[in-house]
Amino acid sequence: MTDVLIVGAGLAGLSCACNLAKNGLSPLLLEASDGLGGRARTDHVEGFLLDRGFQVLLTAYPEAQKLLDYAALQLRWFEPGALVRFDKTFHRIADPWRRPSAALTTLFSPVGTFADKLKLAKLRGSLVKSAARSTEAAHSESTIQFLRDYGFSPNLIERFFRPFLGGIFLERDLATAGAMFEFVFRMFSIGDAALPAGGMGTIAEQLASRLPEGAVQLQQTVVKVEPGVVTLASGKEIKARSIVVATDRSAAAMLLPEITSAPSNSTTCFYFAAEKTPVSEPILVLNGTGEGPINNLCVPSRVSASYAPKGLHLISASVIGNGGLPTNELLHQVEDQLTQWFGEPARHWRYLRSYWIPDALPQLISVPNGICPPQNLVRPGIYVCGDYRETASINGALISGRKTAEAILENVKARNHQGKVLNRGT
Repeated sequence: MTDVLIVGAGLAGLSCACNLAKNGLSPLLLEASDGLGGRARTDHVEGFLLDRGFQVLLTAYPEAQKLLDYAALQLRWFEPGALVRFDKTFHRIADPWRRPSAALTTLFSPVGTFADKLKLAKLRGSLVKSAARSTEAAHSESTIQFLRDYGFSPNLIERFFRPFLGGIFLERDLATAGAMFEFVFRMFSIGDAALPAGGMGTIAEQLASRLPEGAVQLQQTVVKVEPGVVTLASGKEIKARSIVVATDRSAAAMLLPEITSAPSNSTTCFYFAAEKTPVSEPILVLNGTGEGPINNLCVPSRVSASYAPKGLHLISASVIGNGGLPTNELLHQVEDQLTQWFGEPARHWRYLRSYWIPDALPQLISVPNGICPPQNLVRPGIYVCGDYRETASINGALISGRKTAEAILENVKARNHQGKVLNRGT
């Protein structure tokens, strides 16, 4: 019998497995797909590294700092700022604390008012000095309401915050809980946005490398979960003392009636190959008008040269949702917008691949509380973990996995103690 069987080899499941293995238990992970990482995967296509949807690792994530080996990931960093597209040109806004040379440019940038920049400095200072409000606490104020209440102008909100945060939360209404905004803003303020040299998928590979050989089995679809046993699509049953459902929320809801389904935000990412790049630095490009499908764009090969073969560059254009359009039609609109932004050379960029990810990010309209019983235990011996249990982020997935492992270890300790007491009694 297996010590702990984990359904799903995404970041939450791998975090759970690593924490269990470190404490002497033998986890077995069953993954339905053909690879590790869940939504954090990387495909190798014609020498390019294509992350499944535009993603970054925020180096300030506390759980990631504890669990990941950043040096081994060979992280490469984005510039702390953005180029914002409006009035038919690009305007720079940078973090003057980390790029002092850009302080004057940012101060006089038409992205926001002078008063906005003072408010940004005040907000940054308050969040850097003290942690943001707990994202585990019930809090229903939306991000857009937070920004308005703080006094930011419509100029800054529409030109910067809406596309920037829209690309993080995958929704431009900014209905995401204000506590999540504070957490994310603090992470950007005290750390960097980075890409691993081998793609985002190497995060999962690093975690899996710490597990015993054979601990992860791919293309194993679990169709039924009961206390002490799971059933595979093949009909095979596997027994385990503890079971963890570490899938996304929609898949968990199909296996466990205790988990209710909930809306999630989606994204479509388009990749292109080009001989020359539209921007010459590792910086994020934002749509400051809201016109056209593209919300944000970057050149991953400017961040890390390993993302493209020699002599070529990789361009990533991200759309929030898919506009209800077929991929081909959306692609044409994206290509038209790229040409408007960068001129005729963009017409010659070669389309590589697109990814539509319907369940890219759990919605966090209000911070979840009481979705499941404490310690992620839903039935005797059955647990759940995933970013939807904490915050919709890599950090949230890693935390959820660790907390679930701790709950299992505590129960194992309690059982062992009870067994010793019974043995002494006999």
